[in-house]
Amino acid sequence: MKKKLLWDAALLLLCLCLAGGFLLWDALGRAEGAVAVVSVDGVEVARYPLDVPCEVVLHGTDGENVLVIEDGCAFIREADCPDKVCVRTGKIRWEGETIVCLPHRLMVRIAGGEGGVDG
Repeated sequence: MKKKLLWDAALLLLCLCLAGGFLLWDALGRAEGAVAVVSVDGVEVARYPLDVPCEVVLHGTDGENVLVIEDGCAFIREADCPDKVCVRTGKIRWEGETIVCLPHRLMVRIAGGEGGVDG
């Protein structure tokens, strides 16, 4: 019985160490993005720098979303889609994070700053 308990404890400790390692790797591997890349129906339509505060009305295929950039983050403040998942996504700032509005076929993705920036 003691041997089984010892193996269970060792397995639990190994799982905790692996989970902690993955969390640390994820936290240290993050890079802050430099631009918000806006795509509609899979086509890039604009790039906005994250260091310049602005508010932009984005026109998707079937409606509008209001993109706000402030404090190095991007988020959707308003949308006229029925589910509002894009609004509830919240602020994004790390490279690779996205906000998607499926009804409007709109995507906002954080990129590292390569390429030009639209205003």
